[in-house]
Amino acid sequence: MSIRKSFALMAILGMSSLSLSAQEWKPVEGKIMTPWADKVDPAQPLPEYPRPQLKRADWQNLNGLWEYAITASSQQNIPVAFDGKILVPYPVESALSGVGKRIGKDQLLWYKTTASISKPKADQVLLHFGAVDWQCDLYVNGQKVGRHEGGFDPFSFNITKYLKKGKKQDIALRVWDPTDDGPQPRGKQVKNPEGIWYTPVTGIWQTVWTEVVPTTHIVTTKHTPDVDGSSIKVQASLQDAKTGDIVKFVAFDGTQQVGEATLPSGVEGDIAITNPKLWSPETPHLYQLKIYLYRGAKQIDYAESYFAMRKSSLKKDAAGINRLALNNKISFQYGPLDQGWWPDGLFTAPTDEALLFDIVKTKEMGFNMIRKHIKLEPARWYYYCDSVGIMVWQDMPSGDLGGNRWDMRPGQISGYNRDKERSAESEAYYRKEWKAIMDAAHNFPSIVVWVPFNEAWGQFKTKEITEWTMKYDPSRLINSASGGNFFYTGNILDIHNYPDPNMPDPAIFGNSGQALVLGEFGGLGLPVEGHTWQEKNNWGYQSFKNKTELMQRYSKMMGDLKKLIPLGLSAAVYTQTTDVEVETNGILTYDRKVMKMPEAELKKLHQALYDANENVK
Repeated sequence: MSIRKSFALMAILGMSSLSLSAQEWKPVEGKIMTPWADKVDPAQPLPEYPRPQLKRADWQNLNGLWEYAITASSQQNIPVAFDGKILVPYPVESALSGVGKRIGKDQLLWYKTTASISKPKADQVLLHFGAVDWQCDLYVNGQKVGRHEGGFDPFSFNITKYLKKGKKQDIALRVWDPTDDGPQPRGKQVKNPEGIWYTPVTGIWQTVWTEVVPTTHIVTTKHTPDVDGSSIKVQASLQDAKTGDIVKFVAFDGTQQVGEATLPSGVEGDIAITNPKLWSPETPHLYQLKIYLYRGAKQIDYAESYFAMRKSSLKKDAAGINRLALNNKISFQYGPLDQGWWPDGLFTAPTDEALLFDIVKTKEMGFNMIRKHIKLEPARWYYYCDSVGIMVWQDMPSGDLGGNRWDMRPGQISGYNRDKERSAESEAYYRKEWKAIMDAAHNFPSIVVWVPFNEAWGQFKTKEITEWTMKYDPSRLINSASGGNFFYTGNILDIHNYPDPNMPDPAIFGNSGQALVLGEFGGLGLPVEGHTWQEKNNWGYQSFKNKTELMQRYSKMMGDLKKLIPLGLSAAVYTQTTDVEVETNGILTYDRKVMKMPEAELKKLHQALYDANENVK
């Protein structure tokens, strides 16, 4: 069944709590809203297929109006009475949830819905969650199915044995999130938002969906391009594999088949790609991948995916300084710090169109890279980066802050190279979620750099974590600690400097074997009346009175940044794409309604940076 037909069938059949009328929901008032808030359909919010890298036809979206209750953390059982309706998948604190309430460490958030799911005779039903922050227990028809801990990684449960006869199935979720009172990765969330710290996000914040699969089915695939070898390395993991089961990967360029490989479960193999079309921001070429699971001559599972041929590496210039390279060519990478926050949905973009907007707008401004700052986005965000052509530096969400000393002075490396001593529990949460994030995002070719730590926020065992990351994914570069406590490990030496551009001294660090980058700078602020999170007390690293002054200051910064490229600077990250809550240092306002600097002028300034890079030998 096609995705379009499956949605049409859902609309005909209806789902008790998901087909509730729009009159039962409205956004919480009092905050600015994006243009897409009015396009949110409470009967079917974010209806798009959520997993572009492993697509199947037989699936059902469970987003919509659910019941919710806020209880004491001592509550052991599913509540009998609920407080009202919440629009999933928008966080309970957000305006688009229709609730707009805070949840503390001494409270629980409960969800409940009745979904139309028939128990199959032979197949299995998987219940998928794009992300739930932070700890959640799933119940189906009153029976506990399992627990997941992790606020950013996708997960699923096989709920087949918990389904009852008939189509009506009760689904409940218990969520606990201590925000900054706990040791878990949380990014910029704090219970008392101020400055660069933002509103907590609790509960479901990405799409919830079911999928019908065979008992033996493809769980994950892994695609790793080998540009030098003109091949794509592929492998698949299976659930309940039997001896002799094989997976056939068939690669296509458009409608033309270009290669194939047949492999057992968990075994890596190569598909040769003759004269590969390389992926880059200028030519973001994607190949299609069809994946078949066979038992003998019988096909028992099928999924679709995609891949790209691109290489992320270092390359020495004539002076012996390592530079960032894409597809074996020195590449100056310049992009904004992108935090992925929304005034109406917080972690959750109001619509898929909104999710795409930020990426397209970034490309229109002439950036070729985005640093995705201490947040993992939904899979569709990376799919759009892959499709539009934007390189991504992917941060690990920070957590368990404090206890480190950090001092980044212009032109110097941090004055205090001290790892934080984290508890065994805290360390385990970090390691578990970092691996889960890397696994979930591995197949997206746009990701060219992993960033385990930011500014010493919870930074610990830096060399060990960096070396593990490099070994776990040698296909990408590792920026061990962006602007943090520096250790000689990883591929990149990254300083932060506000507001003006600067770089590590090439006379001192040019022979370190690492690329020299400016991981954050800028932060030029301009509050735009009527488009701010709050009316007053907004701030930027340096504030301006009007767009003209802002543009003049930014233009000068670009001239200064251009001068650093011949000296050995490989990349820079400007703070930031949009305003976020009280931070008004975005190129766009938080509601995405006002561009503070014209796209065409920005693109011209940025092209001069890439032109300067062309002279690097």
